[in-house]
Amino acid sequence: MPTPIQEGEILVLLRSGASRTLVRAVWGPQTLRGEGVVDLSEAIGQPEGHELRWAGASYRLVRPSLADRIGAIRRKAQIVIPKDAAQLVGLAGVGPGQRVAEAGAGSGALTVTLAHFVGPSGKVYTFDRRADFLDVARQNVEAAGFADRVEFRELDVGAAPWGLDGLDAVLLDLPEPWSAVPSAVASLRIGGYLATYTPTYNQLERTVAALRTAGLGELRSMELLERGLHVGEGGTRPEFEMLGHTGFLSVGRREG
Repeated sequence: MPTPIQEGEILVLLRSGASRTLVRAVWGPQTLRGEGVVDLSEAIGQPEGHELRWAGASYRLVRPSLADRIGAIRRKAQIVIPKDAAQLVGLAGVGPGQRVAEAGAGSGALTVTLAHFVGPSGKVYTFDRRADFLDVARQNVEAAGFADRVEFRELDVGAAPWGLDGLDAVLLDLPEPWSAVPSAVASLRIGGYLATYTPTYNQLERTVAALRTAGLGELRSMELLERGLHVGEGGTRPEFEMLGHTGFLSVGRREG
């Protein structure tokens, strides 16, 4: 049986063909950014999947998936897109209850992904040297319902100590990630992973050189290409267009 909708939790307004809109279950009318006003008072205490009439259409109120949360992000900077974010999480072994850090908050898409995977008992530390990026990321993380899982810190991670140790994983999405590698490695527990995202070959080469110099093991680098399929009875084929280069992924493990 569907569990009742609780006051304060994040939900998604679900309707076929409509963009996903995140909304918090609170009493009384609330204004959604660029979407108008909605009142979820009647839904509190109702089972998940409750039908709501809004803006002349019928919606279902359900708990959001990670894709819903990422799709609702307001972008100020380019985000690490899902195909790369999911692989980074896998390479870094991120899981429930872990303490992880990322440097380069951007718009908060990777932050939301990490917060999803560490779960309510985990913690994500997010660094950026630009206060405006941190503000945007903070707003997006709050809108996604993960504010209690993330701590934001304004810091140039390549120039100052992080004040963290024993982390399970660190992920770097920076213009010069090699400058942050020594501090990142020092913040990791033995056995923890450092993963990086770099758009160009030159950045990749310098980053991997820094990972080697830091003595990390299990070094790997890769690129993911995504191609959709047009599926039809007797006519299934690859799509003519594909999502090509977005960034290079590298990972290493602290062994001592």
